[in-house]
Amino acid sequence: QVQLVESGGGLAQAGGSLRLSCAASGRTFINAAMGWFRQAPGKEREFVARITWSGGSTYYRDSVKGRFTISSDNAKNTVYLQMNSLNPDDTAVYYCAAGRQYSGFTYYTTRAYDYWGQGTQVTVSS
Repeated sequence: QVQLVESGGGLAQAGGSLRLSCAASGRTFINAAMGWFRQAPGKEREFVARITWSGGSTYYRDSVKGRFTISSDNAKNTVYLQMNSLNPDDTAVYYCAAGRQYSGFTYYTTRAYDYWGQGTQVTVSS
C-alpha cells in the first residue's frame, strides 16, 4: 500500500508562484512514476505532469509547459510541482498520483496510476 500526502496549495495572484509537495510512503518506488493531476469544479480530472523515479523523465500538458516544473527527491520519496506564472485557469484541486512506470496505460490518463493523494486546493485570483 502507498500513502501520498500533498501540501503547498493555497491562494496566489495571477503571475505568482506556488510549490506543491507530495510525500510518498509505504512501498519502494523502483520502476514507478509519479504524476500530478488537477480537477476544476464541473470538469474532469486532467493530467498536469509526470516524472519517473528511475530516470527522471518528465512530461507536461501543453498549457503548463515552460511554467510548471516537476521534480523529485528520491532520498525523501517526495515529488514537487513548482508552478510559476500562474493564471486563473490553473485554479483547481491538485492531486498527486503514483503508479508503475510501465502500467500498460497511456501516461496522461488516470488509469496509469494506482494510488492517489487527498488533493490540495490551488486558487489563482486575477
